[in-house]
Amino acid sequence: MSKQKNAKQTLYDYAKVIIGATLVALAYNIFLLPAKLAAGGISGVSTILYEMYGLSPASTQMFINIPIFIIGWMALGKDFSGKTLVGTFWVPFIIYLTANVPYTITNPLLGAIYGGIVLGIGLGIVYKGNGSTGGTAAIAQIVKKFTGLSSGYSQLIVDGLVVISSIIVFNIELTLFALMCIYVSSKVIDMVQLQTASTKLILIITEHEEKVQSLIRNEIDRGLTKIRSVGGYSNESKTMILCVTDQTEAVNLKRLLQQEEPTAFVVFINASEILGRGFSLDKYYGQKL
Repeated sequence: MSKQKNAKQTLYDYAKVIIGATLVALAYNIFLLPAKLAAGGISGVSTILYEMYGLSPASTQMFINIPIFIIGWMALGKDFSGKTLVGTFWVPFIIYLTANVPYTITNPLLGAIYGGIVLGIGLGIVYKGNGSTGGTAAIAQIVKKFTGLSSGYSQLIVDGLVVISSIIVFNIELTLFALMCIYVSSKVIDMVQLQTASTKLILIITEHEEKVQSLIRNEIDRGLTKIRSVGGYSNESKTMILCVTDQTEAVNLKRLLQQEEPTAFVVFINASEILGRGFSLDKYYGQKL
């Protein structure tokens, strides 16, 4: 049973790598290359070489990725190298297939913003599959492993070095747009990996725990955890209620608390990723969706 589960998870990871790598390639052909944005990585290098010598971006990326792939294999292990191998060949393959795509963006501002978003989504999906698209994305994963930095910031550091060097070929304005693009993509990478936008951690400190507990259970249908606490100023016993909700439920609970328990001290915190019943598991025991 566990072998079937592991095999299913492996296939799921490879599917993430293929989908993410496809988005990376489309971001390059639709936004980055037409707008002349050398937005870091081997794609940035291929953009520079295309501008200078007219070399095929797909061939350039394939050629440069081979030695980097070998380094990534040695540093990150066989499991990572298999998924990286797929990503390494898939990106230039899709770039080759979509080289003449009719829908392109030449405006550097639009290319930086929307290209960065699509690129970040693609890389984030690839990283969630524990893979890489090769090139400096593999180097970024090596930096992440040995420094503890997030994937987004690792990518920002590595790609920043490539972008800055592009001043030699492109003007300073295009270089600044390229820096904007990799900043946007680094933030989107972390958002995709951590899923920061959809859930809230709510801390409620109250003297009327039964009333607040009833609001949470009956009005928004969420579970909660109660922690006994003591007020630092009053030294009076209080209860801290911990509750995790989605965005809509958090807004509803805020309104209810303001109406029913206005003296409660409430903190809303962005939750990075939630694992457990109601989020990564079915909301109710025995529930079949």
